[in-house]
Amino acid sequence: MKKLFIILMASSVLFLQGCLLFNSIEYKITHNGAGGGKAEAIINDIRSDALNNKELEADKENLFDYLYKSDEIVILMEGNGKNLIDRKLFVDNGKLNGKVVFTFDSIKAVEGIIYEEPFYYLTLSPADSIISTNGEIMISDNYKRIMWDNSIKVLKFKMFSDFVEDGKLVNMAQYFEKE
Repeated sequence: MKKLFIILMASSVLFLQGCLLFNSIEYKITHNGAGGGKAEAIINDIRSDALNNKELEADKENLFDYLYKSDEIVILMEGNGKNLIDRKLFVDNGKLNGKVVFTFDSIKAVEGIIYEEPFYYLTLSPADSIISTNGEIMISDNYKRIMWDNSIKVLKFKMFSDFVEDGKLVNMAQYFEKE
């Protein structure tokens, strides 16, 4: 996926102005067998494509004040069927990462995953890049699909979003201050 518009901070949430990018996103979804469950999303290597100070300041405000701290994002997630439990930013190996944990009443709230007994599946565009999964990947001309048997209790997948290590993108780790 060139730009992964996925929920939360992690999903579409990082792209409020289209200036924040990340390398990959990894999901761990624990379903309860009744449609609901808990999900954890890790967003790796958050960067800005700002071309000037004004854009960079807007990206910092969106990331640190809105996504990381505001109640507005909680309300947005609730409107998408996700109840935020925890969110945090952290630096690992000089890269800023994000973690979002939420519960859901319908697994469809997690990237549109569908359950049709006996399988869970996620359908993606052919251009999307799946890095890893504990499910099975099926590829056709029209889509890619990850499928999990319902005996698998934790659904996992990691997807590529953008190449972020070129010298033109701003590493946001340098602006993160732990609280």
